[in-house]
Amino acid sequence: MSPPDINLERQKRRHRPVLIGIGAVLLFALIVMIALAFNVTDGERPDTPQATPDQTDTAPAE
Repeated sequence: MSPPDINLERQKRRHRPVLIGIGAVLLFALIVMIALAFNVTDGERPDTPQATPDQTDTAPAE
């Protein structure tokens, strides 16, 4: 139960910095996620394949 002498204005004033901080962290996380998504999907492809097969990659003839 809450005490009967609650001062809501004082409680709002005390919680405001915390709520602003939480909002700032969420905004920062969103910006980081968007930047990461653009960085991962930038569309650039390497000129050469990642792995080139050679004679050691072939299966032995039976």
